[in-house]
Amino acid sequence: MTKLDMRRRSVLAAAPALLVGTVAAPHVARAQGKPEKSKVVLAVGGKSALYYLSLTIAEKKGFFKDAGLDVEINDFQGGAKSLEALMGGSADVVAGAYEHTIRMQQRGQAIKGFALIGRGMQLAIGMRTDVADKVKGPADIKGMKFGVSAPGSQTHMLVANWAAKGGLKATDFSVIGVGAGASVVAAIENKSVDGISQADPALTILQEKGEVKIVVDTRTMKGNKELFGGAMPAACLYCQPGFLTKTPNTAQALATAIVRADEWLQTAKPSEVADTVPPAYLLGDKAIYEKAFANVRETISPDGIMPPEGPANCLKFLAEGDPKIAAVKDKIKLEDTWTNEFAQRAKKHA
Repeated sequence: MTKLDMRRRSVLAAAPALLVGTVAAPHVARAQGKPEKSKVVLAVGGKSALYYLSLTIAEKKGFFKDAGLDVEINDFQGGAKSLEALMGGSADVVAGAYEHTIRMQQRGQAIKGFALIGRGMQLAIGMRTDVADKVKGPADIKGMKFGVSAPGSQTHMLVANWAAKGGLKATDFSVIGVGAGASVVAAIENKSVDGISQADPALTILQEKGEVKIVVDTRTMKGNKELFGGAMPAACLYCQPGFLTKTPNTAQALATAIVRADEWLQTAKPSEVADTVPPAYLLGDKAIYEKAFANVRETISPDGIMPPEGPANCLKFLAEGDPKIAAVKDKIKLEDTWTNEFAQRAKKHA
């Protein structure tokens, strides 16, 4: 037997063991190769919200590290600010609302999403209980002030969409940025706003305290179906298209980590989630945080893949609340705003 034959036989003999190792640790090795950029700067707006939970899980459980990445996460007040970081060149990628990909196309600038975190919006509008009786519908919020994560963010767009259903214009109400987490609770308690458009756990905490009455709720898939007709893409990873074409292995590593986090959250116990996130994210009440997570779990993407109806539902939502989007609705190329390529590859290897 030649040395070549002996080598072939040894490789074949080792194959079952290699396959077992791949099944046992599916996310460690990837056929895509080593990331072109081992250090990635990621921008996010309001990381402590459950809206971005998959990002925190990928970070805290070492999924980014397993994929060969050192991810620096810069947390801004809201999604509009993290988008600015991307367009200004200080961030490589953003964890933010998918809707920004459509908005930027309307402005003539291309960005593209590639790994989904939320398949439901996960936001809600709550009115302060002492003013809630005055609000029978969206037309009644004229002249009121709302706390959003940051002006221009999806929390802002949800209020604009609701107001439009009542015949109001964007100038008929006002918004102020209150960030996420404890600052949201404070904005209601000190009565600096009449209502809030926010994500959990802040909303559930305010509900439990009797501080707000929920008037619009997208924290369940049922709520998303009623409001949008089905899945409504929320948080995702997005970037400028060049990042995907020039550093595809890096993009794949990011998608793999997020998909892994999405999958972990489908079966994790609420207590496991609460024990994984930074203690400050619990806002002083672990039990309420666990309850809030259990309530929104179904809106977390199970696989990072964009549902077929998602982009069209988002475009319709934006057009209803923004005349600028409505004017160019038929010209928006949704296929340019998203690719499932990276999430599908991550899922295939899972």
